[in-house]
Amino acid sequence: MRVEADSRRLPSVTSVTNLGFDILVHGQDIAIPLGVTRPMPTDAATAGATRVWAMGWTFWARRRLHGYRLLATDATWSAGAGAEVQGPIEALLLLLTGRPAVLTRLTGGGAHALRERTGVT
Repeated sequence: MRVEADSRRLPSVTSVTNLGFDILVHGQDIAIPLGVTRPMPTDAATAGATRVWAMGWTFWARRRLHGYRLLATDATWSAGAGAEVQGPIEALLLLLTGRPAVLTRLTGGGAHALRERTGVT
């Protein structure tokens, strides 16, 4: 790790436009299981959600969440059409990147349907 610590090379599938949300999401991947609160800056989470929604591979968010309207309750951001899924932009970003456990933090008929579909209670 010491040899690579000061490297400025990006992994082959990473781009500069993906680094922001990547840091936010993986930070939560560590913090949540440890019970640590790690707030996301709203503007950064909004930019991340916009980027992930526009991407295809690796998340396929538009395909996975087809039939749902995602609506941030703490930011000016929405995407999709259909049954509503509402919550903080931080939780929506985690949902977009395939973390279904965050569904417990979301509300609306769409969130209920997604919880049933994924088995999250």
